[in-house]
Amino acid sequence: QEQLVESGGGLVQAGGSLRLSCAASGPTFSTYTMAWFRQAPGEERDFIASISRSGGSTRYADSVKGRFTISRDNAKNTVYLQMTSLKPEDTAVYYCAARTGVTWYLTRTVEYNYWGQGTQVTVSS
Repeated sequence: QEQLVESGGGLVQAGGSLRLSCAASGPTFSTYTMAWFRQAPGEERDFIASISRSGGSTRYADSVKGRFTISRDNAKNTVYLQMTSLKPEDTAVYYCAARTGVTWYLTRTVEYNYWGQGTQVTVSS
């Protein structure tokens, strides 16, 4: 059972930046495809970005492409989400997720096996 813990959320002004981290507990982190999702109040949980096991391949939602960057450090069992040029509509709870297998570009929540508890990101205008 993989445990994921997100950190780095907070309140930021529009145009600002934040970096989210997600630390995994198990020794098999490098075997997981990782992803970030977000959920605004009253909305579904939406895909933001995913990254392959090696970190060599990534996929982004159109809404964040060019502003957000997903990366991972397998030696530290951590995946990151660097967010820049933040907008009020980026306000949401951000979740990291992990899935077994090599397919790294999946975007549906049901395709991910493990989830963190979420971290709140609030962008003020």
